[in-house]
Amino acid sequence: MRTAVVLLLLLVAACGGKKDDGGEPNIPVGSGKSGDDTAREQARFDSERKPEKVVEALGIKPGSRVADVGAGTGLLTVHLARAVAPNGTVVATDIDGAVLELLQSRLAAAGLAEIVERRVVGSETPGLEAGAYDAILLAEVDHYFTDEVAWLKAATAALKPGGRIVISNRIHHRPRSMAAGQKAGLVLQFELTPVPTHFIAVFVAPPAQPAPPPAHGGK
Repeated sequence: MRTAVVLLLLLVAACGGKKDDGGEPNIPVGSGKSGDDTAREQARFDSERKPEKVVEALGIKPGSRVADVGAGTGLLTVHLARAVAPNGTVVATDIDGAVLELLQSRLAAAGLAEIVERRVVGSETPGLEAGAYDAILLAEVDHYFTDEVAWLKAATAALKPGGRIVISNRIHHRPRSMAAGQKAGLVLQFELTPVPTHFIAVFVAPPAQPAPPPAHGGK
């Protein structure tokens, strides 16, 4: 399964591998696994998680710029890179530079390394430039933030006009994710459940309010 990265990554050295919320170990690509093992890992992930539904929810296409927050070893990143190729960009963020090196190995094997910019960020800040992204993806990561509302508000500033923030996570995290989106002022466009264990929620920034008319002084 895709690596859940924020905070949990701090346990990697002790655990010898990372686990998602289901407790299933995830041995990163490049850590002693053969190419066949990596291909099987990707095939299993693709079958169980239906990443094409995440890509559809993001609304990205060739030329888009999308952020993959907490990208881990890149099981979803490869799909985003294919969707925006040949002239788009995926900014893959993580708090751990080492795991982004493993992501690079996966992308290189798929011939997609040039599409993806790897970026080490803080655990509580998006680390994304303002007004630059068509979509921002948070897959199995938002529940690790200390303050999800503050994080989402900061991420909203990184969207282009009409851009989307897409949260994908396990069903039991849904109430928390939806409440955070609402408190951050985001507008839910639509929601789907591509597999029984996970939901996808698509948010957009609220429409800009028109400026009030100037006050007229005097009589």
